[in-house]
Amino acid sequence: LLQEVETLVSRWNLYINLGGFFVCLFSVTLFGPWSDSVGRRPTLILPALGITLQTSIYLIVIYLELHVAFLLLGRLLSGLTGDYNLILASSFAYVADTSDRRTRTFRVAILEACLGIAGMLASIGGGQWRKAQGYINPFWLAFAASLAATLYAAFCLRESVKQKKPAKLFTLSHYKAVYRLYTAPEHQSFRWKLILYSLAFFILVTVHFGAKDLFVLYELGFPLCWTSDLIGYGSAANYVAYLSSLGGLRLLQLCLEDAWVAELGLLSNIAGLVVISVATTTALMFTGYGILFLSMAVTPVLRSKLSKLVSEKEQGVLFASVACVQGLCSLVATGVFNSLYPATLHFMRGFPFLFGAILLLIPAAIIG
Repeated sequence: LLQEVETLVSRWNLYINLGGFFVCLFSVTLFGPWSDSVGRRPTLILPALGITLQTSIYLIVIYLELHVAFLLLGRLLSGLTGDYNLILASSFAYVADTSDRRTRTFRVAILEACLGIAGMLASIGGGQWRKAQGYINPFWLAFAASLAATLYAAFCLRESVKQKKPAKLFTLSHYKAVYRLYTAPEHQSFRWKLILYSLAFFILVTVHFGAKDLFVLYELGFPLCWTSDLIGYGSAANYVAYLSSLGGLRLLQLCLEDAWVAELGLLSNIAGLVVISVATTTALMFTGYGILFLSMAVTPVLRSKLSKLVSEKEQGVLFASVACVQGLCSLVATGVFNSLYPATLHFMRGFPFLFGAILLLIPAAIIG
């Protein structure tokens, strides 16, 4: 029975993630370019409202004990309104609208740090809460938080696009805008930079997602054999990298250019993954987490570099495409790293981390 349940969980997780991703792919590339004309607030309200609908459907499924297929319905509804990826795209575009070229990297890094803090609170608090009271109350908190985000975006947030103009939503011109971003003649001098920085971002985020998925499995197995308490501390140490990277980025910017800060961040990431790949003791594992202290300084630099390559009127298009790349990273990371881990257990348990460290040499070369 347990094996049957695990198989069903795995299968429905795949259906939900794939369904959400493909629907979201079309909606984000529709809403993102549209926000360059009508403003960022609509594209922050819509996905927040969609996530509110998704969590409300999940609550109905839990209370009425409906078929698990209704979870897919909630995910598809959220995907139609842009889901989490559109919130990311609109938020980073909002930061680009309200910052100058000199301060943009640090402003983006603050937003990245917010993602880390939120993830840490949800991981630690949500897990303990679910263990104590079950699934329903944490889902009520998720519903309340998404509803609060919707109301805040609708009534409190100021618009960042200075020259708004009416624009049709359902038109192929929005998809063409994403295509033109990478192919238009006016971007000839920047085209290869856009492509290469996007490739660097894709590899970096794929390694981040892939390694993060495997940390708990690696810690549970021999010879570490961590208990739930140690796994919680390890997760917290992993999320602390968001804050330490923010502080490190701020200090390093005083004496180094952004590219060099990114290279140091990649060095921290590579060294940390190499140490973790050979960790056989708790002390060595936490040493690896410690070496990752600057690992999250790279993504804000790449987002900022991409943002500076396009005009103010193309920030929504750019960050919509970056959000789609990030969504693709999650799927690729799950497929590659979760397949690589069991296949390499017989000769090196930490090989996926070593593989990730080797992959990070590519973005290091691109940025260099």
